[in-house]
Amino acid sequence: MAIAHIAVLTAALIMLISVPYAVATAIRHDEARRRRSAAQDSDESRALHRLDRHIERHDPVAALARLGPAPIEQLAFDLRRLNKEQRGGLSLSSKSWTAAVQRAYDERLCMACQCLGVRENLRPLAGMDRDLERMRVEIELEAAGLELR
Repeated sequence: MAIAHIAVLTAALIMLISVPYAVATAIRHDEARRRRSAAQDSDESRALHRLDRHIERHDPVAALARLGPAPIEQLAFDLRRLNKEQRGGLSLSSKSWTAAVQRAYDERLCMACQCLGVRENLRPLAGMDRDLERMRVEIELEAAGLELR
């Protein structure tokens, strides 16, 4: 019977010592895992931040926005080039390319109208209404001295 008591007391003593040690080890392991996860998150966050800075520096649209409005000579050159592209060239073989050229042409028309103070309503219109407004705007811009063709 004494041996049974010794065995029970020894098991209780081992449990008393090992359970807090196991809990402390589990807590330390969890904290280490959290730190590693936070370090990985911060590495990813730093990488994303670097990517954002790279895109901001090399984004042509953002660069144009920082430069301000385009000079009227550049707009006139773009309008003549896009007009020529609409009448012939690659845009005739692809519907999506034709639509992209038309959007770019309309955007340049709006910018030219802003520069010369000509009233335009191209953006809200679609279809035949937009085509008619485009013709009206072209006539007004040519009357203001902008050579489109």
